[in-house]
Amino acid sequence: MMNILPLDRFILGFDRALRVVSSQARARRNNPAQDVPDAEMSEQEKSHSAGLMRVNHVGEICAQALYDAQGGFAKTEKIRQQFYESGIEEEDHLAWTANRLKELNSHTSLLNPLWYAGAYACGLMAAKSGDAPSLGFVVETEKQVEAHLASHLDKLPAQDLKSRAIVEQMRVDEIAHGAAAQSLGAAAMPAPVKLAMQLMGKVMTTTAYFV
Repeated sequence: MMNILPLDRFILGFDRALRVVSSQARARRNNPAQDVPDAEMSEQEKSHSAGLMRVNHVGEICAQALYDAQGGFAKTEKIRQQFYESGIEEEDHLAWTANRLKELNSHTSLLNPLWYAGAYACGLMAAKSGDAPSLGFVVETEKQVEAHLASHLDKLPAQDLKSRAIVEQMRVDEIAHGAAAQSLGAAAMPAPVKLAMQLMGKVMTTTAYFV
């Protein structure tokens, strides 16, 4: 990625944040569910799938905020580049999950601006701690997200192959993002930080399923 002046970086970041919270994300890769046939589901099953996909969409809102903050305040260009590249793939996830929610006749979370702001603050704190701790935060985040997505593959209705295709590709990408951060010199997160991240994740997933 070419060098960008601080003001230009701010403008790009602000535009990106607006697109994220308003569900205007653009996917660069094809939706993994585009050729998967939709299946008959009861209203209860559709509602359950929508709740899970809304949680996943909120997770991607948070991922955008984290990567925007961590990339923007990274100490080296190499680390900024990694956050930028991972953020592009996370934006694919954001677009895919938003599209799936529309197909399920549901909505994204009404609290998206709040989710973004909270995650950005966390990303900023991680970035200010230095590149190694910031990368460690990514590794732990992606580890928890991968486990969360794997649980959704168990919870989604068996016939909802479209949602499953999206979640599986997201899971593969999250593993790759964690591995990339680890290879760049991530520091291990202290146990209390890991626990705090788990608790915050629990609040987010429980709330976003309904709102």
